[in-house]
Amino acid sequence: MITSPANEKLKLVRKLTRHAERAKDTPTPRFAAEGEDLVEAAQAAGWSALDVLVAADTGIEGTEVEPDLLAKASGLGSGTRAIGIYEQRWADKPVGPVCIALFGVGDPGNVGTVLRGALALGAHSVALGPGCADPFGPKAVRASMGAIFHVPVCRADGVEGLPKPTIALAAREGNTLRGPGEGTLLIGAERTGLPEAVKAAADEVAHVVIAGASESLNAAMAATVALYELTRQP
Repeated sequence: MITSPANEKLKLVRKLTRHAERAKDTPTPRFAAEGEDLVEAAQAAGWSALDVLVAADTGIEGTEVEPDLLAKASGLGSGTRAIGIYEQRWADKPVGPVCIALFGVGDPGNVGTVLRGALALGAHSVALGPGCADPFGPKAVRASMGAIFHVPVCRADGVEGLPKPTIALAAREGNTLRGPGEGTLLIGAERTGLPEAVKAAADEVAHVVIAGASESLNAAMAATVALYELTRQP
């Protein structure tokens, strides 16, 4: 059992859970998943942990740590009883037939929530363009609710190589998005929207109907609603 805060495993956990950027001095990029639910989600998805630090009596196999020390190593205000350490997995390219591509979405909570929606509504991958938050950062991993272990993520510089057709989502522009369909939904940040170069390179521009008084949706809400519209059957 780990009983010292100076333990090297605890030092690594603190580095991964306290900072959005991952530890740069590790052999391979790693990330932490905090909480029994996330550790169990990783196991269910077939991810092998580099290590799992657990308090006693969790029922999860791993390295036991004094509960107080584990809680203090956690980035959660309430502490946790299990923290898994995993190697990041980046896909070589986006896969379809349905993909979500984010551009300039810098809020890690939004990135994680998009992953959660992608898993729930059947998107096959999520591509991250310039200016996006790290999907393996602690806040994004928590917001994904385990989807980070199921949905392939990759990097994208632009629309080239994304599953077609590429559909730029823009408020009150283009046609009303309707399904069923395939392709890549291009989503920008709430305040700035998609970069003009990305919108211009898309195969089409579309919007989702907002019936209430709100003028816009944040990136995660827009992606989820648009994905529902694109994939739903009549």
